[in-house]
Amino acid sequence: MGTDRWREIAEEWRSERVERFARGRLDPSDFERLRAAGLTRLPVPVEHGGEWTDVATSLRPICEALRILAAADPSPALVSAMHPAVLSFWLANEAEGHDAWAHQRTAVVSSAASGSQWGTVTSEPGSGGDVTRTRSIAAPVSGADDIDIPGERYVVSGDKHFGSGTGICSFMFTTAVPVGEELPAAFFLDTRALVGGCDVPGFTIAKAWDGVGMSATQSHAVRLDDCRAIRLAWPAELDVLTRGAGAMNLCLFTAVVLGVVDEAIAAAGERVRPRAASLRPYEQVEWARAVNDHWLATQAYEGMLRAVESGDAAAALVAGLRGKSAVAELAEQTLLRIGRVVGGGTYSGSSPFASWFEDVRALGFLRPPWGLAYDGLILAAS
Repeated sequence: MGTDRWREIAEEWRSERVERFARGRLDPSDFERLRAAGLTRLPVPVEHGGEWTDVATSLRPICEALRILAAADPSPALVSAMHPAVLSFWLANEAEGHDAWAHQRTAVVSSAASGSQWGTVTSEPGSGGDVTRTRSIAAPVSGADDIDIPGERYVVSGDKHFGSGTGICSFMFTTAVPVGEELPAAFFLDTRALVGGCDVPGFTIAKAWDGVGMSATQSHAVRLDDCRAIRLAWPAELDVLTRGAGAMNLCLFTAVVLGVVDEAIAAAGERVRPRAASLRPYEQVEWARAVNDHWLATQAYEGMLRAVESGDAAAALVAGLRGKSAVAELAEQTLLRIGRVVGGGTYSGSSPFASWFEDVRALGFLRPPWGLAYDGLILAAS
């Protein structure tokens, strides 16, 4: 099947671009279509009916699918990226001898194989994007529930924001500090009722997403009040878990933004080429630099994937941090230069360039955001 299935969907989305870019909400039918095409099964191991073999082999096809989809509509592509990003905690981290982790992993990937989409509602106001700096509290509880995934049961309370895909995702990853413990731990919430249009006890949308960029991601702010959760069975510290999945997640989010830049360069080229001979010297230079910036961003992305494919997890994480930060800067520069060449038409409601400019800036704020990313880069360079 290759990339043809994603290109077919992207072409349909592209033909609806004006209407799509005016949206403030996600369309569930988009995700039904993606699910039918197999997107939720891409990070599911082959033994469970999916297409996943290992990180080194299977990450690139997922990234390329997201890149293609993002070129047509960044919002559902970003929400779709959250699915493999959350599953990566189980896929990219081994815990030999810990049966609880293996059993939970099997149940989680089986849920994805059956069509459940995973997302995240982890970031907290004032945390700087660091998911380990959580002020949420988790208290253990007893009692039966209808979640067919093993793990210790808790209730979580705290304020969260950027819950991308709220109402679309069946399960959402989060973090909190368990009562009686000092370090934060990872949990996930059962949000299937939201998908069906019903309420989830203890899960309240505190502020609906009204973002300037990625405007239709439903990245709502949420208040958790004794919301039922299941603790990840990971036997070590949270930062070890997140580091293990870090390189994979960096590639996923970068693929989405690079897809937007791909499309912006292609669309700008259609406008620039017919009047290339009449471009002012300044416009010629800015266009050449935009094309070069896009090329450099593509090389950085390719370097990230090749580092993952090398099998050296430590090198892949450093390459991911460097590549993601480079692409974030280059993407913003590219769209800015395009705007200088295209001119005032950039800000027309019928033009996608203004939306794309805000969309690509999202990469600098995605985990890890600029401050946290450069903390990691400084440590890697020292």
